[in-house]
Amino acid sequence: MSILSDRHFHEEAAAYRFVEKRVWPNGPVCPHCGGVERISAMKGESTRIGTYKCYQCRKPFTVKVGTIFESSHVKMHLWLQAIFLIASSKKGISANQLHRVLGVTLKTAWFMAHRIREAMREGGLGPIGGEGKIVEVDETYYGKKEGPAPTTTTSGHSFTKKGKGGPSHKRAILSLVERGGSVRTFHVAQANKENVTDLVNQNVARESILMTDESRLYADMKDRFAQHLSTKHSRKEYVRYEGDLAIHSNTVENYFSVFKRGMRGTYQHCAEKHLHRYLAEFDFRYNRRVAHGVNDVARAGCILDGIVGKRLTYETARAR
Repeated sequence: MSILSDRHFHEEAAAYRFVEKRVWPNGPVCPHCGGVERISAMKGESTRIGTYKCYQCRKPFTVKVGTIFESSHVKMHLWLQAIFLIASSKKGISANQLHRVLGVTLKTAWFMAHRIREAMREGGLGPIGGEGKIVEVDETYYGKKEGPAPTTTTSGHSFTKKGKGGPSHKRAILSLVERGGSVRTFHVAQANKENVTDLVNQNVARESILMTDESRLYADMKDRFAQHLSTKHSRKEYVRYEGDLAIHSNTVENYFSVFKRGMRGTYQHCAEKHLHRYLAEFDFRYNRRVAHGVNDVARAGCILDGIVGKRLTYETARAR
């Protein structure tokens, strides 16, 4: 039987109970005053499903308050369907598809997806890698920057006679992947040596073995980490071996492959101001993949673990 046949995907009361059990494992907590005592369910005939009242601050609340669901008129069971669909779709699911599957408006589906991406966003994490661990670093480009086209390349030189300026007018993305571990991806204003060096230093443990291609962006990394090894793609060298050590950046290239297939094939268009949210979505699924023992159901549960304290309004989503 399909997991989408479960009651909490179809019945509103069951959906509330499912979310409450995940958000309040030890019983209801008032989002207004933080109280856990003297809280009771409101059972009037006209009372909305899942409403409680805190008799310490005298305010009513539901499990939606203080989460990505706050002030949403979308049924809870539809939220759970949307969360499962996004969690289980390796290359994402478009707002148009959510609009058709859930039976909500396109505007609502777009906003729901952004709220869910907000729940998938991770922050405050320590450096990846460590002693004996390999971290692969690479940059890529997706989409054109907003505004007029530049007149010089990213290094400040004039365009060639053919007018080719490389990635100077494209959105730069830097990705750090711990081999066999997690990924951390950033949208940077410009992929220059200064920006790349700062991000790598802040997010990779110094005891790590760093692996990159031959790009000059990583030329100064040698003395910053235990080892810095690279391959020369310009000579068609994509992997080489030194004893038992495989030197390559194919893991991060594979991540980029999934990301770009999703962005081009599923989402097709992404404004630059929203790019960081899409990166958070793809990072979230990669870090909770089946190879790490996380299946679709568990991944959807991890999204529910991140819904608290991440309020996102429609105007805020459009403006940022």
